[in-house]
Amino acid sequence: MSPSPRSPFLRHLFERGYVHQTTDLDGLDTLFERGPVTAYIGFDATADSLHVGHLVQTMILRSLAAFGHRPIALMGGGTTKVGDPSFRDDARPLLDDAAIEANKQGIQAIMERFLPFGDGPGSAVMLDNDAWLSELRYVPFLRDFGRHFTVNRMLTFDSVRLRLEREQPLTLLEFNYMVMQAYDFLELARRQGCRVQFGGSDQWGNIVNGIELGRRVEGLELFGLTTPLLTTASGAKMGKTAQGAVWLAPHRLPVFDYYQFWRNTEDADVGRFLKLFTELPIDECERLGALQEAEINEAKTVLAFEATKLCHGEDAAHSALASAQAMYARTGDDLSGLPVAEVASDILQRGVAAAELLQLAGLVESKGEARRLIRGGGARLNDSALDDETRLVGAGDLTDGVLKLSLGRKRHILVRPV
Repeated sequence: MSPSPRSPFLRHLFERGYVHQTTDLDGLDTLFERGPVTAYIGFDATADSLHVGHLVQTMILRSLAAFGHRPIALMGGGTTKVGDPSFRDDARPLLDDAAIEANKQGIQAIMERFLPFGDGPGSAVMLDNDAWLSELRYVPFLRDFGRHFTVNRMLTFDSVRLRLEREQPLTLLEFNYMVMQAYDFLELARRQGCRVQFGGSDQWGNIVNGIELGRRVEGLELFGLTTPLLTTASGAKMGKTAQGAVWLAPHRLPVFDYYQFWRNTEDADVGRFLKLFTELPIDECERLGALQEAEINEAKTVLAFEATKLCHGEDAAHSALASAQAMYARTGDDLSGLPVAEVASDILQRGVAAAELLQLAGLVESKGEARRLIRGGGARLNDSALDDETRLVGAGDLTDGVLKLSLGRKRHILVRPV
């Protein structure tokens, strides 16, 4: 049974499923009861876009602002130069300053769609830990702060222990990451009056280190809250697909594909994802999540539209919805949940053999397998049988900008030129 906090903000987090662990729930509840709280979440600049795996953290920052608190989105311009070793088998590739700066700008553009940056109450703040980490002198830093960390305890944290158990190398650079993140919390407490750090469940050890450092160095009472590791009902990691990460930036993933990702949610996940990734009232999330059989598609459409609206804006969400409905009207079948494969537009302009296109779309592993299926009558193009493996498929076969490939009755994919 979930706790029922007194503060509206924490009650909101528990009701919507955002809470995994807290360092001191009663103290944290009291803090949020007293008035506006400054809290932060860090994002390393390892790519020029966030992905769906960052959405829970982003929604928490958005909720902080909605409840009148002060969210800090901390860009890891400094920690990105080291790389977080948490739950990795190898070191992250080291990026140069230009790449880190470009990634920060890409992440900032996404954050500006979700958060109200400004100077007023509830406005979000964006900072970069490079502002203080790059100014540190190594020996004084070790002397002043390294003495508060024991190697014995650091070896017990999962980010270190699991790497060593798998006999994978852990560099001294990476080993320092948790000290740097702890120092971030201390600096934000000093500079911004920040009292709370949020993060994924894999950040628990780093958050606890920051709380302890603040207590030992400044006598501060700091708090931490982690979110659950999200998996789908079938056990897959949330936001991972066969095509890779589900990115939030349109140059990384087209808006329609983002919409399709949510529209393709497993039935058992719909209610939970509505609570986590939309701002619909709890009662409506539960009503939609309880729909059964064909009616659950209504809930999936609402989830896809609302999630796309938050990330890309209402106009883009309406456009994606209209595209899905147009495909449905054209075929009489609901195609809005089908996967999408992208093929270079010049390939379709000059035409490609049907057998080769099946392989390019990922429906088969080899052209030989594609030829056997076509000869056996098991392949279709736009719901019409493919009876010639050499038949050229081109731009003339597109309808509403896509074409549909099928193997048997259950395997379908939409092909779109890019």
